[in-house]
Parts: sequence; structure tokens; C-alpha cells
Amino acid sequence: MKDLYTIILAAGKGTRMKSDLPKVLHKINDKELVKYVIEQAQGVDSKEICLVVGYKHELVREAIGDSDVVYAEQKEQLGTGHAVIQAESVLKNKVGNVLILCGDVPLLKVETLQKLKEDHAASGAVATILTTNFEDPFGYGRIIKDENNSVLKIVEQKDASEDEKKITEVNSGVYIIDAEELFSALGSIDSDNAQNEYYLTDVIGIFTGQNKLVSTYTITNNDEILGINTLDQLAQATKILAAN
Repeated sequence: MKDLYTIILAAGKGTRMKSDLPKVLHKINDKELVKYVIEQAQGVDSKEICLVVGYKHELVREAIGDSDVVYAEQKEQLGTGHAVIQAESVLKNKVGNVLILCGDVPLLKVETLQKLKEDHAASGAVATILTTNFEDPFGYGRIIKDENNSVLKIVEQKDASEDEKKITEVNSGVYIIDAEELFSALGSIDSDNAQNEYYLTDVIGIFTGQNKLVSTYTITNNDEILGINTLDQLAQATKILAAN
């Protein structure tokens, strides 16, 4: 199996948390959200873990302490694609796959990521997206597939048509992508969308436009992909973790 490198997106301010603290430093059971994610990356044998930091990055570095990670800084928050581009200087010339995780998603199980990794290797895909289905998928990017169930693209909620909004399979924000292909495709994305941001999801459309295989690995436990954007979601995640 190819070497695995991990990028953790941890640059956001998290304004809806109603706190000056960087979002990833909020805690569940006295442990910062981002530390759960670093443990996820370590659990799947990442050769290197690159933490993309931004807002009050010095506080994040201080909290991480002696964890075995390297840093890339996103000085302006211009979207997920822009965030991953900041890690290119750290991961350039690496041969293998890149696992992309979100620093505010603490409930993902290592076993799930291990299966994602294995599924990606077996499929021969250039990229594999971790997905799940929601009865009410509002707010999530939708997985657009063709009649053969092959991935075409990911469409964000704000850019989705009425028909696309009815799709229940959603993007978790977690991917495994061939390293060389990832940074090549990121060089072609733009910010021509409702948010005026550089979406990481646009690389999927670039791959499929080049007739490269993009796969999905779908999980049934929606709780695993819960992102923490509000204090209510933090409380919800705390309860879920306690129940498990």
C-alpha cells in the first residue's frame, strides 16, 4: 500500500462558537477537538501530519505541544482548496496518498479511516470520498453521480440546483487523493462560486473531466462526520462520545 500523508484543516475562526478561541481548540472531555483528529491520522499510520493553521495559530501550536506534526499557515481564509494549497510546500515531492481531515470532526473512527484507505487502494481510484446519507442533507455538499453510479462532481449547498438538493448522499469533507494528482488539480481551481472561495471539492470535477476514476466509500453512522460549528453541536458530540 502507498505511503499516506495527512493534511488536517484547522485554520478557521469558528464565529458561530461565540468565542475568541480558535474553533479546533474547543474541548470534549478536556481534550481539544483537533487532538482527536491528530489521533485519527496517527491511527492510520500517517508518515507525516500537516496541520493547516490560521486564526490565532500561535494558540493552536501551543495547545498541540509536542504532538508529532508539521505546520502550514493559511494567512487568509479563502476556502478549503486554498487551505490545502498551503500544505503543498510541506508535502511537495511526496509520493503516495494524501488523507484530508477536518480539525473540527472529532468522532471519526480509526477503523472507518482504515477501511477508507483500503477501499481506495483496492479501487485504483485517483480520489476516494468518504460519504454518508442524510434524510435531511441541508448544508452538506451533494455527491453527483451518473447513471452508472460513477462520481461526476460535488456541489455545495449554496450552488446546488433544486434537483441536486434532493440528493441524500453527502460529502463528509474527508478524502484520500493521490498526492501528485491533488496538487496538480489544485493549480486549476478558481473562486467562481457563491462563496467566492477556492473549494477543495472542485478537484473532483477536474479529475472526472480528465476521465480519472473517483470513488466513494459510504458509511452508515452519520454521527462520525459531525462537524463542530456551534456550542449545541459541541454538546451533541460530547453526548455521542459518552454513549460510545
